[in-house]
Amino acid sequence: MDDTSGRHIVIAGSSGLIGRALVTELRRQGRTVRRLVRRSATATDEIPWDPAAGALDGAALEGSEAVINLAGAGIGDRRWTPARKQVLHDSRIGSAALLAATVSELSRPPEVILSASAMGFYSERGDTVVTESTGPGRGFLAELCRGWEAAAQPEAAVRTVLLRTGVVLSAEGPFLRRQLPLFKLGLGGRLGPADRWVSWISLTDTVAAVCHLLDSDVSGPVNITAPNPVTNAEFTRALGQALRRPAVLPVPLLLPSLLLGSEAVAGLTQSVRVIPEVLLADGFKFTHPDVTGALAAALDTR
Repeated sequence: MDDTSGRHIVIAGSSGLIGRALVTELRRQGRTVRRLVRRSATATDEIPWDPAAGALDGAALEGSEAVINLAGAGIGDRRWTPARKQVLHDSRIGSAALLAATVSELSRPPEVILSASAMGFYSERGDTVVTESTGPGRGFLAELCRGWEAAAQPEAAVRTVLLRTGVVLSAEGPFLRRQLPLFKLGLGGRLGPADRWVSWISLTDTVAAVCHLLDSDVSGPVNITAPNPVTNAEFTRALGQALRRPAVLPVPLLLPSLLLGSEAVAGLTQSVRVIPEVLLADGFKFTHPDVTGALAAALDTR
Protein backbone atom coordinates (compact mmCIF):
# COMPACT_ATOMS: atom_id res chain seq x y z
CA MET A 1 0.00 0.00 0.00
CA ASP A 2 0.97 3.65 -0.46
CA ASP A 3 2.48 5.66 2.34
CA THR A 4 -0.37 8.17 2.67
CA SER A 5 1.26 10.19 5.44
CA GLY A 6 3.27 12.42 3.07
CA ARG A 7 2.54 14.42 -0.07
CA HIS A 8 0.32 12.58 -2.46
CA ILE A 9 -1.55 12.75 -5.74
CA VAL A 10 -5.32 12.31 -5.60
CA ILE A 11 -6.97 10.71 -8.63
CA ALA A 12 -10.67 10.51 -9.49
CA GLY A 13 -11.55 8.02 -12.22
CA SER A 14 -8.69 5.68 -11.42
CA SER A 15 -10.62 2.61 -12.57
CA GLY A 16 -10.90 3.78 -16.19
CA LEU A 17 -8.54 3.03 -19.08
CA ILE A 18 -6.33 6.08 -18.56
CA GLY A 19 -6.68 6.06 -14.79
CA ARG A 20 -5.43 2.50 -14.35
CA ALA A 21 -2.39 3.10 -16.54
CA LEU A 22 -1.67 6.44 -14.86
CA VAL A 23 -1.78 5.00 -11.34
CA THR A 24 0.64 2.27 -12.38
CA GLU A 25 3.07 4.76 -13.92
CA LEU A 26 2.96 7.23 -11.04
CA ARG A 27 3.68 4.47 -8.56
CA ARG A 28 6.49 3.20 -10.76
CA GLN A 29 7.95 6.70 -10.45
CA GLY A 30 7.77 6.42 -6.68
CA ARG A 31 4.91 8.88 -6.23
CA THR A 32 2.22 8.35 -3.60
CA VAL A 33 -1.25 7.95 -5.11
CA ARG A 34 -4.61 8.04 -3.38
CA ARG A 35 -7.75 7.08 -5.30
CA LEU A 36 -11.22 8.54 -4.95
CA VAL A 37 -13.79 5.72 -4.90
CA ARG A 38 -17.60 5.84 -4.95
CA ARG A 39 -18.00 3.32 -2.12
CA SER A 40 -16.62 2.72 1.33
CA ALA A 41 -12.83 2.62 1.40
CA THR A 42 -11.39 -0.89 1.62
CA ALA A 43 -7.69 0.02 1.35
CA THR A 44 -5.47 2.70 2.87
CA ASP A 45 -4.96 4.39 -0.51
CA GLU A 46 -8.71 4.89 -1.07
CA ILE A 47 -10.80 7.99 -0.32
CA PRO A 48 -14.60 7.62 -0.41
CA TRP A 49 -16.63 10.32 -2.12
CA ASP A 50 -20.11 10.79 -3.54
CA PRO A 51 -20.27 13.47 -6.25
CA ALA A 52 -24.04 13.09 -6.62
CA ALA A 53 -24.49 13.95 -2.96
CA GLY A 54 -21.71 16.53 -2.92
CA ALA A 55 -19.81 14.50 -0.33
CA LEU A 56 -16.02 14.70 -0.15
CA ASP A 57 -13.81 15.12 2.92
CA GLY A 58 -11.50 18.00 2.05
CA ALA A 59 -8.93 16.80 4.59
CA ALA A 60 -7.98 14.03 2.15
CA LEU A 61 -6.91 16.66 -0.40
CA GLU A 62 -5.21 19.02 2.05
CA GLY A 63 -1.55 19.56 1.16
CA SER A 64 -1.67 17.20 -1.80
CA GLU A 65 0.77 17.52 -4.67
CA ALA A 66 -1.97 17.35 -7.31
CA VAL A 67 -5.59 16.44 -7.96
CA ILE A 68 -6.25 14.61 -11.22
CA ASN A 69 -9.88 14.27 -12.27
CA LEU A 70 -10.58 11.64 -14.95
CA ALA A 71 -14.11 10.83 -13.80
CA GLY A 72 -16.98 10.52 -16.27
CA ALA A 73 -19.47 7.96 -17.56
CA GLY A 74 -18.68 6.27 -20.89
CA ILE A 75 -19.58 8.57 -23.77
CA GLY A 76 -20.10 6.00 -26.50
CA ASP A 77 -21.41 2.86 -24.84
CA ARG A 78 -25.15 3.66 -24.74
CA ARG A 79 -27.80 5.51 -26.72
CA TRP A 80 -27.99 9.22 -25.93
CA THR A 81 -31.45 9.28 -24.44
CA PRO A 82 -32.37 12.34 -22.34
CA ALA A 83 -31.68 10.27 -19.23
CA ARG A 84 -28.28 9.16 -20.52
CA LYS A 85 -27.33 12.71 -21.46
CA GLN A 86 -28.09 13.73 -17.89
CA VAL A 87 -25.78 10.97 -16.62
CA LEU A 88 -23.01 12.13 -18.96
CA HIS A 89 -23.51 15.70 -17.74
CA ASP A 90 -23.70 14.94 -14.03
CA SER A 91 -20.82 12.45 -13.98
CA ARG A 92 -18.50 15.06 -15.48
CA ILE A 93 -19.72 18.45 -14.37
CA GLY A 94 -20.89 17.33 -10.95
CA SER A 95 -17.58 15.66 -10.06
CA ALA A 96 -15.48 18.52 -11.47
CA ALA A 97 -17.50 21.12 -9.58
CA LEU A 98 -17.24 19.21 -6.30
CA LEU A 99 -13.47 18.91 -6.59
CA ALA A 100 -13.06 22.57 -7.54
CA ALA A 101 -15.26 23.73 -4.64
CA THR A 102 -13.45 21.47 -2.18
CA VAL A 103 -10.02 22.65 -3.31
CA SER A 104 -11.12 26.29 -2.96
CA GLU A 105 -11.88 25.72 0.73
CA LEU A 106 -8.51 24.21 1.64
CA SER A 107 -5.90 26.06 3.66
CA ARG A 108 -3.20 24.12 1.78
CA PRO A 109 -4.60 23.44 -1.69
CA PRO A 110 -2.84 21.21 -4.23
CA GLU A 111 -0.21 22.71 -6.50
CA VAL A 112 -2.15 21.75 -9.61
CA ILE A 113 -5.48 20.38 -10.81
CA LEU A 114 -5.48 18.31 -13.99
CA SER A 115 -9.06 17.87 -15.16
CA ALA A 116 -10.26 15.76 -18.06
CA SER A 117 -12.01 17.24 -21.06
CA ALA A 118 -12.15 16.04 -24.66
CA MET A 119 -11.62 17.11 -28.25
CA GLY A 120 -15.40 17.11 -28.52
CA PHE A 121 -14.98 20.71 -27.32
CA TYR A 122 -14.25 21.66 -30.93
CA SER A 123 -17.01 19.60 -32.63
CA GLU A 124 -17.09 19.16 -36.43
CA ARG A 125 -14.29 21.11 -38.16
CA GLY A 126 -13.76 19.35 -41.49
CA ASP A 127 -10.19 19.94 -42.72
CA THR A 128 -9.54 22.94 -40.48
CA VAL A 129 -6.50 22.59 -38.20
CA VAL A 130 -7.50 22.98 -34.55
CA THR A 131 -5.25 24.14 -31.69
CA GLU A 132 -5.89 25.13 -28.09
CA SER A 133 -6.65 28.69 -29.21
CA THR A 134 -9.58 27.50 -31.35
CA GLY A 135 -12.98 28.39 -29.90
CA PRO A 136 -15.70 25.90 -28.94
CA GLY A 137 -17.95 24.23 -31.46
CA ARG A 138 -21.66 23.49 -31.33
CA GLY A 139 -23.76 20.54 -30.34
CA PHE A 140 -24.14 18.30 -27.30
CA LEU A 141 -20.49 17.26 -26.96
CA ALA A 142 -19.16 20.80 -27.33
CA GLU A 143 -21.62 22.11 -24.76
CA LEU A 144 -20.80 19.23 -22.42
CA CYS A 145 -17.07 19.95 -22.65
CA ARG A 146 -17.58 23.69 -22.13
CA GLY A 147 -19.55 23.03 -18.96
CA TRP A 148 -17.02 20.41 -17.84
CA GLU A 149 -14.10 22.81 -18.20
CA ALA A 150 -15.93 25.69 -16.53
CA ALA A 151 -16.86 23.50 -13.56
CA ALA A 152 -13.25 22.40 -13.09
CA GLN A 153 -11.99 25.93 -12.38
CA PRO A 154 -11.51 26.53 -8.63
CA GLU A 155 -11.94 29.96 -7.07
CA ALA A 156 -8.60 29.44 -5.34
CA ALA A 157 -5.40 30.39 -7.17
CA VAL A 158 -4.42 26.89 -8.26
CA ARG A 159 -2.78 26.04 -11.58
CA THR A 160 -5.45 24.23 -13.56
CA VAL A 161 -4.91 22.18 -16.72
CA LEU A 162 -7.77 21.04 -18.95
CA LEU A 163 -6.96 17.79 -20.75
CA ARG A 164 -8.70 17.85 -24.16
CA THR A 165 -8.07 14.22 -24.99
CA GLY A 166 -8.45 12.63 -28.41
CA VAL A 167 -9.06 8.99 -29.37
CA VAL A 168 -6.85 6.89 -27.05
CA LEU A 169 -5.45 3.86 -28.85
CA SER A 170 -5.44 0.75 -26.70
CA ALA A 171 -6.70 -2.77 -27.30
CA GLU A 172 -8.63 -2.33 -24.03
CA GLY A 173 -10.12 1.01 -25.05
CA PRO A 174 -13.60 1.41 -26.55
CA PHE A 175 -12.46 2.79 -29.90
CA LEU A 176 -10.38 -0.24 -30.91
CA ARG A 177 -12.30 -2.81 -28.90
CA ARG A 178 -15.40 -2.30 -31.03
CA GLN A 179 -13.50 -2.63 -34.30
CA LEU A 180 -11.15 -5.51 -33.59
CA PRO A 181 -13.66 -8.40 -33.87
CA LEU A 182 -14.71 -7.37 -37.40
CA PHE A 183 -11.14 -6.77 -38.53
CA LYS A 184 -9.99 -10.14 -37.19
CA LEU A 185 -12.76 -11.77 -39.21
CA GLY A 186 -11.62 -9.94 -42.32
CA LEU A 187 -14.76 -7.79 -42.32
CA GLY A 188 -13.24 -4.55 -41.02
CA GLY A 189 -13.47 -1.22 -42.75
CA ARG A 190 -13.73 2.49 -42.21
CA LEU A 191 -16.61 3.95 -40.23
CA GLY A 192 -17.92 7.10 -41.89
CA PRO A 193 -16.39 9.31 -44.61
CA ALA A 194 -12.90 8.48 -45.84
CA ASP A 195 -11.74 12.09 -45.49
CA ARG A 196 -12.91 12.46 -41.88
CA TRP A 197 -9.99 13.42 -39.62
CA VAL A 198 -9.17 11.21 -36.63
CA SER A 199 -7.16 12.83 -33.84
CA TRP A 200 -5.64 9.99 -31.87
CA ILE A 201 -2.97 9.34 -29.22
CA SER A 202 -1.41 6.18 -27.81
CA LEU A 203 -2.18 5.22 -24.22
CA THR A 204 1.54 5.42 -23.46
CA ASP A 205 1.74 9.02 -24.64
CA THR A 206 -1.51 9.93 -22.88
CA VAL A 207 -0.07 8.86 -19.54
CA ALA A 208 3.31 10.44 -20.30
CA ALA A 209 1.62 13.74 -21.22
CA VAL A 210 -0.29 13.82 -17.93
CA CYS A 211 2.92 13.12 -16.00
CA HIS A 212 4.71 15.84 -17.99
CA LEU A 213 1.99 18.37 -17.16
CA LEU A 214 2.20 17.54 -13.46
CA ASP A 215 5.70 19.01 -13.39
CA SER A 216 5.20 21.75 -15.99
CA ASP A 217 4.17 25.39 -15.60
CA VAL A 218 1.45 25.03 -18.26
CA SER A 219 -2.12 25.97 -17.39
CA GLY A 220 -5.38 26.14 -19.32
CA PRO A 221 -6.46 23.83 -22.14
CA VAL A 222 -4.00 21.29 -23.54
CA ASN A 223 -4.75 19.02 -26.50
CA ILE A 224 -3.81 15.46 -25.53
CA THR A 225 -3.41 14.15 -29.07
CA ALA A 226 -0.54 12.98 -31.26
CA PRO A 227 1.04 15.58 -33.57
CA ASN A 228 -0.02 13.71 -36.71
CA PRO A 229 -3.80 13.25 -37.04
CA VAL A 230 -4.83 11.06 -39.95
CA THR A 231 -7.84 10.70 -42.20
CA ASN A 232 -10.31 7.94 -41.56
CA ALA A 233 -9.07 6.14 -44.68
CA GLU A 234 -5.46 6.32 -43.48
CA PHE A 235 -6.38 5.11 -40.00
CA THR A 236 -8.40 2.19 -41.34
CA ARG A 237 -5.60 1.16 -43.68
CA ALA A 238 -3.04 1.31 -40.84
CA LEU A 239 -5.28 -0.77 -38.57
CA GLY A 240 -5.75 -3.41 -41.27
CA GLN A 241 -1.99 -3.55 -41.83
CA ALA A 242 -1.30 -3.86 -38.09
CA LEU A 243 -3.70 -6.80 -37.87
CA ARG A 244 -2.65 -8.23 -41.26
CA ARG A 245 -6.28 -8.22 -42.32
CA PRO A 246 -8.11 -6.61 -45.25
CA ALA A 247 -9.86 -3.31 -44.60
CA VAL A 248 -11.85 -2.66 -47.74
CA LEU A 249 -15.50 -2.86 -46.68
CA PRO A 250 -16.90 0.43 -45.35
CA VAL A 251 -19.06 -0.13 -42.28
CA PRO A 252 -22.51 1.44 -42.83
CA LEU A 253 -23.30 4.07 -40.23
CA LEU A 254 -26.78 2.54 -40.06
CA LEU A 255 -25.45 -0.33 -37.95
CA PRO A 256 -24.00 1.72 -35.07
CA SER A 257 -26.90 4.17 -35.41
CA LEU A 258 -29.31 1.37 -34.57
CA LEU A 259 -27.39 0.72 -31.35
CA LEU A 260 -26.44 4.21 -30.23
CA GLY A 261 -28.77 6.50 -32.16
CA SER A 262 -27.93 8.88 -34.96
CA GLU A 263 -27.05 11.80 -32.66
CA ALA A 264 -24.41 9.81 -30.76
CA VAL A 265 -22.89 8.38 -33.94
CA ALA A 266 -22.75 11.84 -35.55
CA GLY A 267 -21.07 13.24 -32.44
CA LEU A 268 -18.56 10.42 -32.16
CA THR A 269 -17.59 10.48 -35.85
CA GLN A 270 -16.96 14.21 -36.23
CA SER A 271 -13.97 15.32 -38.29
CA VAL A 272 -11.56 17.09 -35.92
CA ARG A 273 -7.97 17.75 -37.01
CA VAL A 274 -6.30 18.54 -33.68
CA ILE A 275 -2.68 19.61 -33.17
CA PRO A 276 -1.15 19.50 -29.64
CA GLU A 277 0.43 22.94 -29.94
CA VAL A 278 0.89 23.51 -26.20
CA LEU A 279 2.52 20.14 -25.52
CA LEU A 280 4.92 20.57 -28.43
CA ALA A 281 5.85 24.10 -27.35
CA ASP A 282 6.47 22.81 -23.82
CA GLY A 283 9.01 20.28 -25.09
CA PHE A 284 6.98 17.09 -24.73
CA LYS A 285 8.42 14.21 -26.79
CA PHE A 286 5.99 11.65 -28.18
CA THR A 287 6.90 7.97 -28.05
CA HIS A 288 4.38 7.26 -30.82
CA PRO A 289 4.13 10.28 -33.14
CA ASP A 290 2.76 8.21 -36.05
CA VAL A 291 -0.33 6.03 -36.12
CA THR A 292 1.45 2.97 -37.49
CA GLY A 293 3.75 2.73 -34.48
CA ALA A 294 0.94 3.54 -32.06
CA LEU A 295 -1.27 0.76 -33.42
CA ALA A 296 1.60 -1.72 -33.42
CA ALA A 297 2.24 -0.93 -29.76
CA ALA A 298 -1.44 -1.01 -28.81
CA LEU A 299 -2.00 -4.35 -30.53
CA ASP A 300 1.44 -5.77 -29.65
CA THR A 301 2.24 -6.52 -33.30
CA ARG A 302 5.69 -4.94 -33.33
